[in-house]
Amino acid sequence: MLHEPQTLKLTMTEKAALKVKEVITKENKKDAALRVFIAGGGCGGFRYGMGLDDKTNDGDHILETRGVKLFVDKDSAQYLEGAEIDYVETVMGEGFMVNNPNAVETCGCGQSFKAGSGHESDHSHDHGTDHEHGSHHCDCC
Repeated sequence: MLHEPQTLKLTMTEKAALKVKEVITKENKKDAALRVFIAGGGCGGFRYGMGLDDKTNDGDHILETRGVKLFVDKDSAQYLEGAEIDYVETVMGEGFMVNNPNAVETCGCGQSFKAGSGHESDHSHDHGTDHEHGSHHCDCC
């Protein structure tokens, strides 16, 4: 059973870090962090969300990787422990992708995943993100 980690381990590739820094600069939000979260939805039950944020919430994990500050809420942390954020470019598109060791099943489009047994999709966040598309058809894409 997943649990909230005391110290969250979430990493980011150099390519993803450069893309986040580029967006922060383009949007002139030099003090912003990348908020990474899990929301209910998608064909796997959960989906990834990301967006720039300049305020922390009570219980947030605050990390820094490759010069990028990350905020993760305590409910999402259990699903993101040990994950790595990457930025991919393919003929089908480009976007952020999460390589997540906690996902027991992933959707073909990369937007959603299924966690281990005993976890229902009860997250109420509603944010979107870009992801690489695969060949599997699903309700996400």
